[in-house]
Amino acid sequence: GGLIDTLPERLTLAKTNKLSHAEFLHIALGDEVLRRDTTSADRRARTAGLDPTMTLAHWDDTANVTYDRAMWDELCSLRFVDAANNAIIMGPVGVGKTFLATALGHIAARRRTSVHFERADHLFKRLRVARLDNSSDAEMRKLLRVDLLIIDDFALSAFDATGTADFYELVVERHRRASTVVTSNRDPAEWLSLMTDPLLAQSAVDRLKSAAHELVVDGESYRDRQRPTV
Repeated sequence: GGLIDTLPERLTLAKTNKLSHAEFLHIALGDEVLRRDTTSADRRARTAGLDPTMTLAHWDDTANVTYDRAMWDELCSLRFVDAANNAIIMGPVGVGKTFLATALGHIAARRRTSVHFERADHLFKRLRVARLDNSSDAEMRKLLRVDLLIIDDFALSAFDATGTADFYELVVERHRRASTVVTSNRDPAEWLSLMTDPLLAQSAVDRLKSAAHELVVDGESYRDRQRPTV
């Protein structure tokens, strides 16, 4: 297994430091536990649809963006997930909202929390298509079952009647039962005008906001720094 990769190094360490057999075994088995935990977390992150490059270790903390660091630390603690609360990450294009939401997903995956990440337009299109083969109930149950649902780029465009109804059902069924993270370029007050049924929209948005931490990210687009140079 994975022990064989670190075994020569650990044997050398044991001889150099005159470790007992029990101490050597403790270190060797610790390597195996760490390897299994890392492999398991990577597998859960892939299943969740998380970008492997968007972790806290890759976050550029020197970027010219501002946000409430205390609020971000609170979100990273995942206490909001334990309490079945939500998080809304808002800000202009390119400030790293998707990155921060994905990083939260990776933290949750490492803690063996079930996570699903999906862009909003893909999610609601998939639910609409699922109605054609009567699989929409099964797809909705999967989304309701997950501990942390991350909906990225929410409310970029208007919702049709089906999308509004699906959003309402997701929010209402997950309210105070499981956590949802939403990233958006718009304030929640603007979401209402994009939905076809004002009553369903207001009911859903009110529930989502009432249980949500809000993190506002502002600054320059990081994509400007990725522009190719000669």
